[in-house]
Amino acid sequence: MAGSRGLVGSAVWRELVREGFTDVVGPGSAELDLRERRAVFDWFAAERPDAVVLAAARVGGIRANATRPVEFLSDNLRIQVNVLDAALEHRVERLLFLGSSCIYPKFAEQPIREEALLTGPLEPTNDAYAIAKIAGIMHVQAARRQYGLPWISAMPTNLYGTGDNFHPEHSHVLPSLVRRFHEAKESGARRVVNWGSGTPRREFLHVDDLARACLHVLEHYDADEPVNIGTGTDLTIRELAELVAEVVGYQGRVEWDPSQPDGTPRKLLDVSRLTALGWAPRIGLREGLAQTYAWYVENLGSGALRR
Repeated sequence: MAGSRGLVGSAVWRELVREGFTDVVGPGSAELDLRERRAVFDWFAAERPDAVVLAAARVGGIRANATRPVEFLSDNLRIQVNVLDAALEHRVERLLFLGSSCIYPKFAEQPIREEALLTGPLEPTNDAYAIAKIAGIMHVQAARRQYGLPWISAMPTNLYGTGDNFHPEHSHVLPSLVRRFHEAKESGARRVVNWGSGTPRREFLHVDDLARACLHVLEHYDADEPVNIGTGTDLTIRELAELVAEVVGYQGRVEWDPSQPDGTPRKLLDVSRLTALGWAPRIGLREGLAQTYAWYVENLGSGALRR
């Protein structure tokens, strides 16, 4: 497991344990810096994993991606190349590379099919991260062609849930809204101002559902093309903010700053390839939000929230 301490990796780890897997390994970044090539190769030589889930990545919201593109490109390329090359050296039999829905063109036809990849320009605010993820997909496809390995790629939609990053500047939209509305409620603020117009539409998947999907595609999918993982439904960011405010219990005004960027107008994945494999999400957005907020409140001040 690469990225075992992150939002996605920790959820996949929990799901593997729930399903009875007993030999799950994956050091955290403090134990193994995946950007260090020699260290990665040494780890693979010592552990010799039979299967790998590559969930490790430098991630962040629209502000972090827009202001630090070099780190998002460089760090993710190094992580991916090191892990994939080490896995290739040891001929790891099964590998799942997790990308992101941001790989698709900014104005892709909705819902976005996997075939939309590389058919148009990317969203400029996260193009560096997207290019790194596209390189990972190509790396997996190249390993399949050249060595016949049954490696696969999956493209999750926007994720949230237990263990998310609630940093005030570097988090994604949903955890950022949770933190903003909670702090406004606690301070008695009369209004909350959010970035953009609130009109872009987004799809959200609970990370525990993603973890189930990862195991499902490892068991049932084997093809060159990536497979989308999502819910197949979306809502506007304005609607999301209203729902978060309701779950948190914030009763002040919700306002918008259209001078700030919106990002891609809409990003809804076509999940027909995944549903044809017999998978469907279980956790609704309101239920998942309530669980996420409860975890956030429980862990305030505990050190579990990355700042």
